[in-house]
Amino acid sequence: MQKNEIIKKIVTVSHYLYEKGLVPGKSGNISMKFKKDEFERVAVTPSGFSLKSIVEKDVVIIDMDGNLVYNSNKKPTSEMLMHLNIYKERNDINSVVHTHSPIATGFAFAEENINRLEGFGPIEEKFVQFVDYYPPGSIELAEAVSKELKNQDIVVLKKHGVVALGKNLEEATLLSEFIEESAKIQFVKSSLMANRL
Repeated sequence: MQKNEIIKKIVTVSHYLYEKGLVPGKSGNISMKFKKDEFERVAVTPSGFSLKSIVEKDVVIIDMDGNLVYNSNKKPTSEMLMHLNIYKERNDINSVVHTHSPIATGFAFAEENINRLEGFGPIEEKFVQFVDYYPPGSIELAEAVSKELKNQDIVVLKKHGVVALGKNLEEATLLSEFIEESAKIQFVKSSLMANRL
């Protein structure tokens, strides 16, 4: 894909995630890795914007060291280090979606496990893995998340939100939606079971 197509894709997916309620307010961020003249670049949402309202001129492009390559009048997301660390750890993925979807994030704050359901792929572990809490935007968070995602495509950040990966933005977005639905199903089931007691 060309740079302009990638920027349009970032905007389209940002609006979609907001409309689905997965990135309320100014929460959440997404990125897409691509090659330009043999160099790896990352298109990423800007800092301080609601994904509801970003337009093409707001999307930032950085290199793998975090240097601004395109749109230097905007700051990249405060979670830039997390996105870059994930890409450095995982050569097989090209997209990262970080959401604050309400039900899954509720589980993250309660530190309650979300069951892995069919649809995530092969179920090798019973629960979606947690990443310990570190301040948003910190190098500690970036390192912890990328380490946990070395062998899986989705994690829950304690007291924070969810990070999902994919070969493309559609794949990462579907996984983000799926974990929210999984958390919703688990919450409804628990509520119904509690009413039987």
